[in-house]
Amino acid sequence: MSSESPESQEAQKPSTPPGTRNAEDAPRGGLPIFWLIVLFFVVSYLLYYFQTAPEHQGTEVEYGFFLEQLEEGNVEHVTFQGSRLTGKWENVPENPAKEKDAAAPDLEPEFNAEIPLVEDRTVLTELVKQNSRIRAVNRSPGLLTEVFIYSLPLLVMLGLFIFLMRRSADPMGSGMFGSFIRSPAKRFRPSEHRNTFDDVAGMEHAKRELQEVVEFLKDPAKFQRLGAQIPKGVLLMGPPGTGKTLMARATAGEAGVPFFSISGSEFIQMFVGVGASRVRDMFRTAKESAPSILFIDEIDAVGRVRGAGVGGGHDEREQTLNQILSEMDGFQQTEAVIVIAATNRPDVLDPALLRPGRFDRHVTVERPSREGRVGILKVHCRKVPLSDNVNLEEIAAGTTGFSGADLKNLVNEAALNATREGKDAVDSEDFDVARDKILMGAKREEILSEHEREMTAYHEAGHALLAWLLPEVDSVFKVTIIPRGRALGVTQLLPEEERYSIGEKRLHSELVVMLGGRAAEKMVFDEYSANAEDDLKRATQTARKMVGYWGMSEVIGPVAFRDMEEHPFLGKEMHEQRKYSEETAHVIDQEIQRFLNGAHEKATQILTEHRERLDQIAKGLVEKEVLGKDELTELIGPAAPRDYLVRPRKEAS
Repeated sequence: MSSESPESQEAQKPSTPPGTRNAEDAPRGGLPIFWLIVLFFVVSYLLYYFQTAPEHQGTEVEYGFFLEQLEEGNVEHVTFQGSRLTGKWENVPENPAKEKDAAAPDLEPEFNAEIPLVEDRTVLTELVKQNSRIRAVNRSPGLLTEVFIYSLPLLVMLGLFIFLMRRSADPMGSGMFGSFIRSPAKRFRPSEHRNTFDDVAGMEHAKRELQEVVEFLKDPAKFQRLGAQIPKGVLLMGPPGTGKTLMARATAGEAGVPFFSISGSEFIQMFVGVGASRVRDMFRTAKESAPSILFIDEIDAVGRVRGAGVGGGHDEREQTLNQILSEMDGFQQTEAVIVIAATNRPDVLDPALLRPGRFDRHVTVERPSREGRVGILKVHCRKVPLSDNVNLEEIAAGTTGFSGADLKNLVNEAALNATREGKDAVDSEDFDVARDKILMGAKREEILSEHEREMTAYHEAGHALLAWLLPEVDSVFKVTIIPRGRALGVTQLLPEEERYSIGEKRLHSELVVMLGGRAAEKMVFDEYSANAEDDLKRATQTARKMVGYWGMSEVIGPVAFRDMEEHPFLGKEMHEQRKYSEETAHVIDQEIQRFLNGAHEKATQILTEHRERLDQIAKGLVEKEVLGKDELTELIGPAAPRDYLVRPRKEAS
């Protein structure tokens, strides 16, 4: 199991060497200087042309006002420009608009006015009489000017199109679609805040496996001298949140080489062939930066078994997978490029991807042990002020089954709770609240009626009492009837050991505990409620695995009957039939019912024998809503000793 320190959680800044596919690496092509100069003169000409238009010269006045001033002899000269005239006053007259608005501006020495279409030679005759200067100017643009003005939008669009094509040009000749088929892999370079193996806790086995990869990347000649070949590919397998991505980044950080990261889903696009092109570009970039590490996260998105489903062998996903297989085969022995992939579904990967020569080394990353959880908590608590009553050993003991992501969330929730409470440090109570929230869900605001509270209390009391009395199951940690998550009540069990296997007796006892709430409801209220829906679902799944997967039924025998809905997204259920007969399926169903009915009968029997204890627990839950392990001990006495640490052996006859 792994963990990432707060320092290492800071985002590493992508570098910008050749081949990087970050936003910063977009081509910075520009227009040539010559075209910029041409554009400058064109814009300057257009601005001059429109600024010298008649309507922009002097103050615009009404034509009638102009005639009045002409009759008074106040016009010095006039210039006719098409349908407009411009001129200059002898003496600047008063603005006629001031009669209505005293704040109207004064007229300028120059003026312009629109000439009516019905105008005759009266104005010209009067101007001649007054000896005013007269000039005529042709404002109609030339043919070339008109063509240029009307074609300017088209030229702008054409220039923009050429500019975009130049920016998106691919060095391999892909044209304007170059950026579309480039690999979106993000590149990270070693920095002050890089991840190393010191930031990873609880994965000693994975560290040892990847240490050779680090040594090869640091000194390839050391291995090549004796003819050794480092694995081309390393597949990290494990449940979600166990730190596979962090482990890959720590490997790159230890080796001090460029690290390329991409998700398997980023290869898949609507157009067939795009994913394969991105694979080629990604591997080419990694080889140019060798030695380097190429990390493909969630490789099952693109590396699933070929030929499954309705897409045949010609869909985009399979073409992309074929290209990945080809590129991994194309590595030269001297190319120091390591491909690390991560998945939590190794069972659905194509066998050709897993064979030696591609992913030679398979590293399993499981949930951390108790010592690993302590190390992970220490890493995540580096910048969290802890109170003196916080014991990370006890917290690790109470978080069996937590992944690295779960532990990180636990520390964060505890810090959030301490902040809400206004504390200066995170104490053990904050960790208890955070663990309850993660395991049982957040508290809900529903207010139950008295009957619902009592029925829920007996339901949870049935679970708790059976787990208290049966020595094969985990210990009871807390019981509550406060609605949390999607449940009206929760009985929380915590294991006292690290468990990697499970026996038949323990499974039967767990079935009894699962059905204990339902049995208590029937015994006390003579009816079943819908509260047992999740209990029945989990009990049925467990019984089916016992019968069909693990061969724990004497009637069925040591045979595995796996259901076809195990991998429905592969599409295999469309052409694969069930591999056992209807009669066998009927026997399996009968055995499942026998296991469940037997567990229900045993639960009813034990609860009947200890009815007084059942009532005490239910009454305590109604009064206090929450009962811990110490409170249960005061109510009904100590729990049965857990005997799963030492199991009796059956001697050979």
